[in-house]
Amino acid sequence: MRIALLNWDYPPNPSGLSTAAREIAESLAEGGQEVTVFTLDRSGRERVGGVTVEGLALPPGGTLARLRRWGSVGHLAAPLAFRRAVLSAHAEAPFDVIEATNWYAPAVLLTGRRDLTLVTRNSTPAGLTRGPASSRRNRWDERSADTLERRQARGSAGLIANTAEHGAVIARAYGLSGRQPSAVIGLSLPPAIVESARAAAYPEEDAPVRLLFVGRAEARKGFDLLLGAIAILAEEQARGALPAFHLDLVGVPPGDLPADLSAAARQRIRACGRVDAAALAAAYARSHAVLAPSRYESFGLVYQEAMAYGRPVIACAEDASARAFVGAPGAGPLAARAAGSALADALRPLLLDPGLRRAYRARALAAAGRFDRASLGRETLALYEAAIAAARRRRNGSS
Repeated sequence: MRIALLNWDYPPNPSGLSTAAREIAESLAEGGQEVTVFTLDRSGRERVGGVTVEGLALPPGGTLARLRRWGSVGHLAAPLAFRRAVLSAHAEAPFDVIEATNWYAPAVLLTGRRDLTLVTRNSTPAGLTRGPASSRRNRWDERSADTLERRQARGSAGLIANTAEHGAVIARAYGLSGRQPSAVIGLSLPPAIVESARAAAYPEEDAPVRLLFVGRAEARKGFDLLLGAIAILAEEQARGALPAFHLDLVGVPPGDLPADLSAAARQRIRACGRVDAAALAAAYARSHAVLAPSRYESFGLVYQEAMAYGRPVIACAEDASARAFVGAPGAGPLAARAAGSALADALRPLLLDPGLRRAYRARALAAAGRFDRASLGRETLALYEAAIAAARRRRNGSS
């Protein structure tokens, strides 16, 4: 099968979307499929991991680069670039299926074509990652992005979600009818991460207890809960009620720390910014536990990464993925509600009890490896085949 995969970036760029894209692409390539990834984060063509990667970076000063700076209509710049590149390659050698992320709808201008079968693999809708719009212009801009995502999803021949709850969220957000073939397909971890995790011994139990957060400084990731919990626990530690601890923030630059963060909390935090794969692996290896208090995750790769390393995960019960992947197997405690005090209550026993950390570690390791490339590729192909058949039926019915 000849497959095109549309994504905003691709490794080595360190993002959740890029990691997922590589796992999808390489799992299909390992199954014997011909895969081309179209991405906006680079120029030129290269062959990586059995996958052809086509860079579509918009030339500075070009028409599409200038269009992209406009509000609302600027969201069409990237879809125009994807459309031009995909149709050009499709004319030379037809694609059996096009897969695209839902995030800001890169394939929206490829919907409705009789010669293409489009599948959308949904991550978190953009609308669920934003705070309140600060101006009328921003509200129009965000509304346009949401409209494009909805149009791409509704115009797709097949839909993929990471969990059943995620699929329900997507259906509500985009007003889907349920007529398209759909599947719930979990994402695998890169083999390099799995190998690194297996080789990582658990740190010695001497103080300080090292904590890790991997993500962005945004409400969806529970960053406010995280800082609230650390402020509470830092004051307790300063009074001698807790052992020493430190928190590394990977993905968060120092400038994202709020000015009103207490001195006690600030002394125990190191904001590392974005890091490469080797530095991320080292951060997991030296941590005793991983804080991941997201309010919502479409899947939660950080949960899977932390469990692969055998690190207890402190998450938030508000997130369905946390309940399924962390809470159900007992890979770590869940904050009972989305509040800094509740997260502090969940974390405090782990700071006090090395034996409890070891017990959670054992359960995390037992729960790791639930998703692999073989199942990802196999289940993805099955959905592609169902989408191709459904698209063929619609075309025959309308002819």
